[in-house]
Amino acid sequence: MLKNDSAFQKSELAKLLQVCEESADFLSFGLHGSPFFIAYFKTLVKPEIIHHDVLASFKAEIPSTLEEIKGKLPIEDVSITDDITDIQNKLMTGNLIFFKKEGYPVCLAVPVPSVEKRQVATPETEYTVAGPKEAFVESLDTNLNLVRKRLPIPELQVKELKIGKLSKTRVAVVYVKGVADQENVNTVIQRIQGIEYDEIADTSFLSQMIADNKNSPFPQLIDTERPDRLAAVLAEGKIGIFSDGSPTAISGPVSLITYFAAFEDYLSIWNVASAFRLLRIFAVLFSILATPAYVAILTFHYEMIPRDVLSLLITSRGTIPFPPFLEAVLLELAIELLREAGARLPTKIGQTIGIVGGIVLGTAAVQAGLTSNVLLIVVATGALASFTTPIYQVSSVIRLIRFPFILFAHLLGLVGVAVCFAFLISHLLKLTSLGRPFLEPIYPLRVEDLKDSVIRLPFEKQALRPLQIRAQDRLRFQQEASPKKDWDIDD
Repeated sequence: MLKNDSAFQKSELAKLLQVCEESADFLSFGLHGSPFFIAYFKTLVKPEIIHHDVLASFKAEIPSTLEEIKGKLPIEDVSITDDITDIQNKLMTGNLIFFKKEGYPVCLAVPVPSVEKRQVATPETEYTVAGPKEAFVESLDTNLNLVRKRLPIPELQVKELKIGKLSKTRVAVVYVKGVADQENVNTVIQRIQGIEYDEIADTSFLSQMIADNKNSPFPQLIDTERPDRLAAVLAEGKIGIFSDGSPTAISGPVSLITYFAAFEDYLSIWNVASAFRLLRIFAVLFSILATPAYVAILTFHYEMIPRDVLSLLITSRGTIPFPPFLEAVLLELAIELLREAGARLPTKIGQTIGIVGGIVLGTAAVQAGLTSNVLLIVVATGALASFTTPIYQVSSVIRLIRFPFILFAHLLGLVGVAVCFAFLISHLLKLTSLGRPFLEPIYPLRVEDLKDSVIRLPFEKQALRPLQIRAQDRLRFQQEASPKKDWDIDD
């Protein structure tokens, strides 16, 4: 149909349509009694809008110009363009185009997209008993709506970019103007614009590509599926990043303490929240150091074990043919296999595998004399402790760095554990997030920021935003200088 006019065939529009016609879901046809043709991808548009609103507008009179067509259509955002790149983008995002074969190709693009999206549901990885029960979905516009509902101010700015040579993924950088540091905003936008990759499937891609240290196992941007948590960090002065098709957002700059702060901490009384935050920090340290300490003490420092406990360990390890190092590695690997299998299988089967597999393997290993029951308790407790972190990626990091600690413990004992811990601290000291210190407020020490770090003080004590973020406006609220009034019940 479009192959008869040789002049038209030489145009860029004809070459684009020729490529599109090779796809089975592309339609192009002439408008009866008119010099115009229509083209669109039927899998990207709503056919009822095309038939009821677009084609029905031309039953009484056939327009002769694109301007007349635009005036008759009861649809917003209709545009006329001769930019072939713009035409291609509109075709691929649910527009139908009107065009003529005579003269220089100019098209009228009519947006009639069919957007399939999941309904807003409850959070899965960040579920809390108290607080809102909304989670991000795969639609970028829906996610921005959820954030704007919580921050209904014009200062909430959205900068949209398109990344990916093939995917053309919409990426949105979100921040509060006048609060967020403009240097942080420019850093994020420049790094995203500098990405050279063909397809962006999730915000996790962006998190890895714009990280300060791409070889570090620690995530330098924190992801979340909760709109309330993202709104809170935006109000604090941080930067949020969305990717169309991803049900999570990432934010930064962040510090190591962020890994231990659950949003539920701010929904609880401050002293209760502080206690649980301290518990998470202790649990992570225990998860990293418990098994290496077991290996180090049994290999080099058995004199540290109390006599009563030593007799128990001798009885427990009497028939085990492996040294403590190999025993610990085999048991840790078994735990990791169970955890990985449970995560990859369907939910109900995965839970069954994790519980039943752990019980069966643990009992069988002890009865067969392959491992001691003391080590089994240590490894199982360490695995449970690694799950106390609110950020899922951190539990994966803990699982990874535990093995170097075990190796150093086998080679040098507790000295090796100390050496490995020194390497870890050295790495964290050099690590940054969007150019900001990763160990802040501990290093560099910033006493003002300690009010919401290891512990969380009451909201009245948090009148200023953290120094690490370099917010333009550090003042959150004006503290009252007058003393509190003792209210009388009769007032």
